Amino acid sequence: MESRYWLVSLPAVDGKQYVYRVYAPEDALPADLFWDAWHCHDESAFPRACDLFDAASIRRVG
Repeated sequence: MESRYWLVSLPAVDGKQYVYRVYAPEDALPADLFWDAWHCHDESAFPRACDLFDAASIRRVG
């Protein structure tokens, strides 16, 4: 079985974009993908990411 994933890019207060790989089915809700990536970032040592859904870039890979 081939793995499918999404790339979720979050802008942060340091001006950088942090990109996270989220494994989810093709019919996953964009909001769920966003929150998975945001919570992963929030638990890291990186500068605070923007928590606005509209600021994220989400794209399916694979």
